[in-house]
Amino acid sequence: MTDTQNAVVSTDAASGEASDTEVGSAAEAAVRTGLFIGGEQRFTDEVVKITDPAKPGVVVGEAASASPQDVADAVAAAKAAYPAWSALSAAERAAKMAEAIAGIADDRDTDAAILSQENGKIRMEAWIDALVFEIRWNLALAVADQVDEVTTLEPAPGLPVTTKVAHSPLGVVSIIVPFNWPIAILGAGLPYALLAGNTVVVKPPASAPLATARLVQRVAEKLPAGVLNIVTGKDENMSALIQNPDVAKVSFTGSVNGGKRMMEMASRTLTRVTLELGGNDAAVLAEDVDLSDAHLDRLFGAIYDTTGQICMNAKRVYVHRSRLDELVAGLEARLQNVVIGYGLDEGTTMGPLHQPAQKAFVEEIIQEAKDAGAEVREYGELPGGELAGGNFLRPALVIDPDPSLRVVTQEQFGPVIPIIPFDSEDEAIAAANDTWAGLGGSVWTSSPETAQRIGSRLQCGYVWINDHGANRLDLRAPFGGVKQSGMGREQGIHGVRDFQDTHSIATLDEEALTAMAH
Repeated sequence: MTDTQNAVVSTDAASGEASDTEVGSAAEAAVRTGLFIGGEQRFTDEVVKITDPAKPGVVVGEAASASPQDVADAVAAAKAAYPAWSALSAAERAAKMAEAIAGIADDRDTDAAILSQENGKIRMEAWIDALVFEIRWNLALAVADQVDEVTTLEPAPGLPVTTKVAHSPLGVVSIIVPFNWPIAILGAGLPYALLAGNTVVVKPPASAPLATARLVQRVAEKLPAGVLNIVTGKDENMSALIQNPDVAKVSFTGSVNGGKRMMEMASRTLTRVTLELGGNDAAVLAEDVDLSDAHLDRLFGAIYDTTGQICMNAKRVYVHRSRLDELVAGLEARLQNVVIGYGLDEGTTMGPLHQPAQKAFVEEIIQEAKDAGAEVREYGELPGGELAGGNFLRPALVIDPDPSLRVVTQEQFGPVIPIIPFDSEDEAIAAANDTWAGLGGSVWTSSPETAQRIGSRLQCGYVWINDHGANRLDLRAPFGGVKQSGMGREQGIHGVRDFQDTHSIATLDEEALTAMAH
C-alpha cells in the first residue's frame, strides 16, 4: 500500500471473518469514529489519522479530534444525566446495563481486525481484548446485589444513636485507557463506575482509539443519554477530564509518568484518582520449580504476550542457579518458533511494538546490556517488504545481567527479559522487592509451603503461583498496585466501592437516651 491507500476492515456476511480491502484515499477511510456526547454522535472538522505500526504511512482510519469545548460538553452531558441515573437502584442500573451489552459480540471480528491494525497486536489477542470487556461487564453485574448494602451500627455505651452506613456514587467519572489492551482494561473500570451510580466520560487511547470508540458507542447508544460519553483526540485538549470541578474522579491506566501528571492536575481541584500504572513484575523460580512444557508455555506467554507490552507481564525472572540452564533452554526452544509479522496474517505469533519511540527505547536497553558484557540472545527473523519499516524487534533473552542495567531496573515494555540467577530464597525476595514498582509478581515452585512463604513476602498488589499475567488474572478479585505502580483497586465489589463514598446517617435512639439519663 502507498500513503494514499488505507487498510479498510469489512466483515464477510457469510463467514463472519474479517477481510482486508483497500480504498483510494485517506478521505475515504472506512474506519471513521466520532465523539459521542449526550446520546448523539458528533463529528469534528479536525481529525486524527491513525496509522498502522507495522506499515509506516498506512492509515487505518480517522478519529474525531475533540476541542476543549467538546470535552466540556461531554462532562456537562454526564453531569446532566447523573441525577436520574444515580437515583436508580443498583438492580435497576444492572438491568439497563445488561440490555446495553446484549449483542456486543456480533461485531467482535471487525473490532478485533481494526484493533490489530491500529495497535499492532495479533488478531487473536485483539479478539480476546474485546471478549474480556464483555466478561468483565457481566462480572460487574454479578455483584449488583451488594452495591446497595447498608450496615447498621446499634447504639453503643454512651452513644444513643443508631447509625446506618451506606455507599453513594461520586458523580461524573473520567476513565482514560492505554493503547495496549484498551477495551479489556476499560472493562475493569467502566461497568463498576456505572453500576455504582456514576455517569462516565471515556477517553480511548490517542494513538489507537478506533476499535474502542466503536465498541463503547454501541453500548452507550443503549443507555440513557449522557450516562456514557466518548471523547477522542489530542491530549492537550483533555484537561477538563481531570480539572473540571464537575469531575469527581479520574480512573487512569498508563505509565508512571502519566500517573504523576494525573495526580498533579487532579490536585488543583482535589479530584480523586485511581491509578493503574507500570510494573516491573518479578517471577521467582525456586529450586524445585516444575519446568515441564506446560509451565514453560505459561511463563513464555507471561513474558512475550502482546510483544511484551502488558503492564502485568513478567519483566524480570529470578531463577535458582541450579535451574538456570534448563530455564534458558526451555525459553529458547519457544523463541525459536516465534513468527514476527503482521498481526492479521495467519501464522504470525508476534507483532510490532506500537510506537517507534518504544522500539527505540527497547533497542537502546538491549544494546546497553550488550555493551556491559551481558549475554544477549535474539531470535526470529524481521519481516521485509512493506513491513520492513515497521516497529518490529527480535525477542531477546538477557542472561545474568548486572542488576543495575536498565533492562532490569526499568519496565522494558518490549520483547526482552533479563534472566537472573540466585542462590538463596532471601536473596531472590530481596532482589524482587528492590524496585520502584509493585504491580504483580509470581512464585514458581512444587511446594505449596514455599509458594505461600515467598508469595506473602513479595511487595506487590497481586501474586500468582505457578503462573503469571493477564491470562490467569481472577477478574473477580481486586487488582491494583503498590509503590509507584498506582493506587486504588479495580474489579469485584472492591472495584465498585472505589467509585463510591460512604454515607452515614445517625438517628437518635430515644430509648437509649432515656436509659442513659437514668
